Amino acid sequence: MTTESPAHPAYGTVRQVTPFASVLLRDNPGLMELDGTNTWILRAPDSDTAVIVDPGPPKSGRHVRAIADAAGEVELTLITHRHYDHTGAIKKMRKRTGAIHRAYSPQFSHGAPRLTDREVIDAAGLRITALHTPGHTADSMSFLVQWQDQRAVITGDTILGRGTTVLDPLDGGLGDYFHSLNRLIVEADDATLLPGHGPDHPQLGPVARFYKAHREERLDQIRQALDDLRVSPQRAKPMKVVRKVYADVDRSLWPAAKMSVKTQLEYLRTL
Repeated sequence: MTTESPAHPAYGTVRQVTPFASVLLRDNPGLMELDGTNTWILRAPDSDTAVIVDPGPPKSGRHVRAIADAAGEVELTLITHRHYDHTGAIKKMRKRTGAIHRAYSPQFSHGAPRLTDREVIDAAGLRITALHTPGHTADSMSFLVQWQDQRAVITGDTILGRGTTVLDPLDGGLGDYFHSLNRLIVEADDATLLPGHGPDHPQLGPVARFYKAHREERLDQIRQALDDLRVSPQRAKPMKVVRKVYADVDRSLWPAAKMSVKTQLEYLRTL
């Protein structure tokens, strides 16, 4: 008799998602984190070692111990992007497992060079292809994981399990984001979606297409708002645009909306 894996969110439980990927959800829910941060454990069924993706936020001692206990010998930890809710527990994970850490940014790479686009990593009985997918942040990476004839993609915050992604105006960009969505659709349309936050999905393609359509719709709404305000993208005030475009959205979400509007205005300024 087999026991079905619990559904997301399953705090305190290592949840099997595919034969080679399981997840432990950190109990850090929030506006940006949704139900919390997903830490992924990758391992082929016959492998003695594992790969960890995204150790989690600061103050995650119990979370790190649970991940390390479930993973056993860890040969590599991968980082999807720089935000603290994914990188805050790096030092604890390094101390606990001794494993090297690799990210697109040298800042979060320890014991090995930083990741490069399309780099192929053979680890834990899996083939993992690192894909640079900027837009949410400049250093955002996705990982295409292959085992036998099965494929999954860990997307970090590039594609979430529910809701939509905020583009960080510090170094994110809408042009890059559209390119990254298109790339994931082309390279991994039928792969299982394993996001950094929210539930997994059996196919990446439909979710990525929804994300793309949503961004295009928001962009049209912003163009209309600029016409109504009689202002150019160069002179527009982001919060004034938010008040028009996101009038029907809970105001607690407006700070996040403002971040995305900033990147959308920057995109329109380049056209």
